[in-house]
Amino acid sequence: MSKPKVRFAPSPTGHLHVGNMRTALVNYLFAKKHGGDFMLRIDDTDDVRSTKEFEDSIRYDLKWMGLDWDAEDRQSNHLDRYHEAVETLLKSGRAYACFESTEELALKRKSQLAAGKPPVYDRTALKLSTDEIESRIAEGEQPHYRFLLNHERVAWQDLVRGAQSIAMSSLSDPVILRADGRFIYTLASVVDDGTHNITHILRGEDHTTNSAAQIQLFEALGYQVPEMGHFALLVGKDGEGLSKRLGSLAIGAMRDEGIEAMTIASLLARLGTPDAIEPRTKMADLIAAFEVSRFGRATPRFDPEQLRGLNAKVLAEMDFADVGVDKTLWEAVRGNINTRKEAEEWAQILGAEGKIQAEAVKFRKVALATLPDGEVNAEFWGKWTKAIMEKTGLKGKAVFAPLRETLTGRQKGPEMAKLLPLLGRKRIMARLKGDD
Repeated sequence: MSKPKVRFAPSPTGHLHVGNMRTALVNYLFAKKHGGDFMLRIDDTDDVRSTKEFEDSIRYDLKWMGLDWDAEDRQSNHLDRYHEAVETLLKSGRAYACFESTEELALKRKSQLAAGKPPVYDRTALKLSTDEIESRIAEGEQPHYRFLLNHERVAWQDLVRGAQSIAMSSLSDPVILRADGRFIYTLASVVDDGTHNITHILRGEDHTTNSAAQIQLFEALGYQVPEMGHFALLVGKDGEGLSKRLGSLAIGAMRDEGIEAMTIASLLARLGTPDAIEPRTKMADLIAAFEVSRFGRATPRFDPEQLRGLNAKVLAEMDFADVGVDKTLWEAVRGNINTRKEAEEWAQILGAEGKIQAEAVKFRKVALATLPDGEVNAEFWGKWTKAIMEKTGLKGKAVFAPLRETLTGRQKGPEMAKLLPLLGRKRIMARLKGDD
């Protein structure tokens, strides 16, 4: 494969959610696996809903995920390109002016459906003469413009779905320029992809039909048609679409919950493939193993609980330096935490900060009296609890649980045999006495 160039083209009209990030990640991994470039293109032609806040959020999320881009651009810088493209299409007879209102088009579709016909635009506007069009424009009517599809079959070898073929007579001629002067994605995206020499377009299967129209548009404008791949869209655990849950599925919300960037990447890189989802702490590992052909056509289910469970496994694989805590502490707690925040909490529990309000105080005197002499090491916990059992007649959890809560303020957590050396004899005695 020659050096590929791919793009992620979000609209700054909202925060990135897990579905958007999956598209960005797939494109990034594909580019890096084949020594190519990953481009960020801000699709900001919707000047009503696009905001700098959302654009900043998109950039922050991508960088947090480790998806650095090699080039960038924005659609609002190239409105002249889109005007030129429309003029080119008009001159070649592949675009035409239309004057139907939204209401008129809706009535046409309703009538077609009632008659058992597909709701395809009937090309009434093609009957207008040049004089009629110019006269109506002179009288103040603002037309919208459509791309004239060739009624043939468009076929391509999809990188995910395999051989694809769509009869273009089953589609309406797509609108490319609205009456209010706004360019439609169908045109703007093709012009940008052609200008930037994008070699591969990887996106959701909801664009499959749109891609057929865009292939004709690439050809009509004289651009090289990129290779295309359309992967199945994510649904929730219940099989329902994710659209109603996007707030909780925003990348920022997951970050606030304590989910690691590499946890999200580890899941999304494999979700929809037959390959096992495994915890990875380095993007390089995901790049090396990535194959876009592994994505299947079956609908993948996104389960937040699976993500949380994977997060604990990713943390367990991470190095203490990546987390920013003491090495000995990390070795003690890494197998018993679900988020990085919990490691920070254990650092506070085992440190001098904060007074631990333990409820299990009845063991303090006997625990203090049976505290072994010598170094507080890995064997200390076993010796100590054995001595308490012999003195009190209690067994197992009846000793372990209250003693753990007295020393840490927690009912659960990492192995106490690993925590005690971190506490040290002085702090252990202080907490048994209730002084710390």
